[in-house]
Amino acid sequence: CFFILGLRVTVLLTSSLMVLGAGLRCVPVSDLEIRKKLIHGGQLLNGLAGPTVMNAAPFLSTTWFSPDERATATAIASLLSYLGAAGAFLVGPLVVPSPNGTSHLPLASQSNTEHIKDRIEAVLYAEFGMVSLIFSAALAYFPSRPPFPPSVAAASQRLSYRRSFCRLLSNFRFLMIALAYAIPLGVFSGWSGVLDLILTPVHVSQVDAGWIGFWSIVGGCVVGIAMARFADFIRGMLKFILLLLLSGATLASTWFTLTCLTSVTHLPLTTATLYTSCILLGIFLNSSVPIFFELFVETVYPVPEGITCGVVTFLSNVFMGVLLFFLTFYHTEFSWFNWCLPGSCLLSLLLILCFRESYDRLYLDVVVSV
Repeated sequence: CFFILGLRVTVLLTSSLMVLGAGLRCVPVSDLEIRKKLIHGGQLLNGLAGPTVMNAAPFLSTTWFSPDERATATAIASLLSYLGAAGAFLVGPLVVPSPNGTSHLPLASQSNTEHIKDRIEAVLYAEFGMVSLIFSAALAYFPSRPPFPPSVAAASQRLSYRRSFCRLLSNFRFLMIALAYAIPLGVFSGWSGVLDLILTPVHVSQVDAGWIGFWSIVGGCVVGIAMARFADFIRGMLKFILLLLLSGATLASTWFTLTCLTSVTHLPLTTATLYTSCILLGIFLNSSVPIFFELFVETVYPVPEGITCGVVTFLSNVFMGVLLFFLTFYHTEFSWFNWCLPGSCLLSLLLILCFRESYDRLYLDVVVSV
């Protein structure tokens, strides 16, 4: 879509889908069946806009930024969207009272169905307002590209769609690093989405679970941008950075899983240990996203960035979907779900160790510029 329509048209199309999707969820219909269909339709439209939000960062950084700024630009563009997810961890528990008696909010004891319904609608209206504001800003000013290309790679010709997919599917090194990204990030996305359910058996409220998710994402954004800036200063270190981050994620996820098995391991199960292990896991995995994106593009250049990142994002969503599918059948006990985390991180670490890195895009910029 970026390759054919350009960045501006793609962003406007994506924003319009989000506005329409958020608007459908706010339609005041008394019939619950119609309301449910409108909400599902709105969620579908919002999901259709997701690939642009998740995949635009590498294309944006290549189009607008020089080689010594690209990793930082990719990190900022890709991780800022995570801050919205971080806000969601807080908005839900803080604005909408918990119906299951786990909330510490004063409103929880007085809440009823109508009050919860009103608070949910307030959140939906607020989201609609924010999305509309973003769409208006993009419509007013969002150029597709700078007046002059910032690098040789930005001005170079890219492969067609057919040739791009053939190149990706036949590139064993790309498939290796794509799985190293998709498996742990997909598992982590599914796991963090039901974090409150996972922590409920150990007597952690949804508010505490929300704060854990919030700080893990915020920490991941800060560390990810710092790591990307380091990668811009010292080029050719993407694999080394990923090894560090995945090693930390493996240790943190193992710590969390063993802590939850306190009856077997006798490790102290406290709020501090749960907070620390979960937040460290989120920091290590979330901060790896822009580093992975840069390594994908460098490995398969001149395949367009949007196609490359779209494929790996699709793979990540597949693994997340498979995990959540099994969760519908095995939802009474979560130890197997927790063990998926260190297993996926360890597998990713092994794949990265065996991966032979290359920097085709950077080589083109350096050699041709000289």
